Amino acid sequence: MMRRRDFVTLLGGAAAWPLAARAQQATMPVIGWLSAEPRDPEDFRLVSFRRSLTEAGYAEGRNLMIEYRWAEGQYDRLPELAADLVRRQVAVIVTSGNTAALAAKAATSTVPILFQVASDPVQVGLVVSLNRPGRNITGVTSLNLEVGPKKLELMRDLVPNAAVISVLVNPNNADAEIQSREAETAAGKLGLEFRIVHARTERDFDAVFATLLKLRASALVISPDSFFTTESSRLGGLTLRHMLPAISPYREFTTAGGLMSYGANIPDAHRRLGVYAARILKGEKPADIPVEQSTKVELVINMKTARTLGLTFPITLLARADEVIE
Repeated sequence: MMRRRDFVTLLGGAAAWPLAARAQQATMPVIGWLSAEPRDPEDFRLVSFRRSLTEAGYAEGRNLMIEYRWAEGQYDRLPELAADLVRRQVAVIVTSGNTAALAAKAATSTVPILFQVASDPVQVGLVVSLNRPGRNITGVTSLNLEVGPKKLELMRDLVPNAAVISVLVNPNNADAEIQSREAETAAGKLGLEFRIVHARTERDFDAVFATLLKLRASALVISPDSFFTTESSRLGGLTLRHMLPAISPYREFTTAGGLMSYGANIPDAHRRLGVYAARILKGEKPADIPVEQSTKVELVINMKTARTLGLTFPITLLARADEVIE
């Protein structure tokens, strides 16, 4: 028979468990994940980031918490979402894309910020220099914006008789003007007629492809953008359905049926973000961590799609490919 004192002790222990769990949770470091995209905890970039953190000894739910803030494609929500993470007193804010990074930078000069961007972070005003980023921000930059003109050249080589090549740009992207200007310059040098088409959300895709049909576009070049990264699979399927040769910065586009991709390895860039986040959680300051430049650019070709479109890849181009999907 249980004595009253034993019963009280048992109750006290039971009450202590949730208190202990809450105390442990309160002492866990918290990372703020700021994204312009729709809510997707299994986004391939986030999966790569979390895996890298785990390899460094930080496992979400065990000794680390991640607070997610998704703008759901509404870029104007990013400043308030960033401010909310600052109020939450997270240990570090991790962003993907220029717009989210700039929103985080505007929200705080003290909370560490990590970014992954496709352009020059000095040029867009994120850091003072790559070697000495300064204050509370650093990250990883890929070459996706710089290789934009090369994507036009690759498409011209594959479709030499193209009358019109269109470039898909998200006007909400902080780099939209730069992307459009560089595409115009590259098209002029290559002697191409090109047109800019815009998409802010997935609801714009039907109108985009209707416009491409009216323009009689022979090919499509997709600009680097975090929203387009998320929608890579859908865009790959749409270009195949509309029988439109297209090139994207993202490998996921090509594996989903798109013709070709040329750009940085985005999952690898987010793996590096995980490494940086672990270093900051262990006490390093962003100002002391140089911005890492991702120099690896991958060319992926979908030969099945090429055959469906009736296109023949030059042998020289196939030889340069990092991966050919049969």
